[in-house]
Amino acid sequence: MNLNEKLSGVFTAIVTPFNKEGEIDWPAYDSLVERQINAGVSGLVPVGTTGESATMCEQEKDAVIKRTVEIAAGRVFVLAGTGSNNTAHAVDAARRAENLGADGCLVVAPYYNRPTQGGLRAHFSTVADAIKIPVILYNVPGRCGVEIAPETTAWLSENHQNIVGIKEAGGKPEVVTQLRALCGHDFVIHSGDDGLTLAFLALGANGVTSVVSNYAPKIMVDLIKAWNDGNSSRALKLHDKLYPLAGAMFSEASPSPVKAALSDLGLIFESVRLPLVPLSDMGRENMELVLKSFQEENVA
Repeated sequence: MNLNEKLSGVFTAIVTPFNKEGEIDWPAYDSLVERQINAGVSGLVPVGTTGESATMCEQEKDAVIKRTVEIAAGRVFVLAGTGSNNTAHAVDAARRAENLGADGCLVVAPYYNRPTQGGLRAHFSTVADAIKIPVILYNVPGRCGVEIAPETTAWLSENHQNIVGIKEAGGKPEVVTQLRALCGHDFVIHSGDDGLTLAFLALGANGVTSVVSNYAPKIMVDLIKAWNDGNSSRALKLHDKLYPLAGAMFSEASPSPVKAALSDLGLIFESVRLPLVPLSDMGRENMELVLKSFQEENVA
């Protein structure tokens, strides 16, 4: 299996479960990882935004990456979240992830600083030059305040052999066409929005980095498989089933909604770290309605 194939399919941006004392709940995390692998996902993304990396110390993040690598044991690709708005910190995090055995690094655009495209080129170049494992860029302008332009992505892929793909969460499916034209068809493109997964696939994307798959990994895997098998009608049916869930998972700041859903399954204790708070009463009522519409066999 080549790198492009390894990076295709469903990558779950996995939550970090905390116990009532606010510490990492390791037994729950181990079970979540095994559940994802058993459902057939292609990859796991520990300590990303969904993993609440912003409120975890470096020792905690390293421990989660190490644990993920150990449990995965080569069965799935481990793409560690190592982004920062401080380039030196991003380099250090990427090196640590590489040393811990991660298969690749997901590096978000620097947030708050709002660098120019030249600054983005310099930032990502510095990180990529510091490690040998693959780098996936993460474009999420809604959180970062800056967009990685397709032309910048193309320049980075041309000048750095290990910058091999992008998680595109700008909400614009047409960017897939631009990226494929500029970066070539071997460049990996993931939808960063669950609700746009099918649209991205139809335009030539390779897969999705998913929040929804924390809750319903198998149905997301089935959607990708249906599309790849040429069964577009089944893929559309699965998309229609997932779409309300995707909306509910982002009804409030992530990962509060998905943690509420996982708590409903009895998989984790519903706990997030400040400044996030648990799902509101209104959000919970909406979530419960959405979850009730899901048949039991779809939550495997």
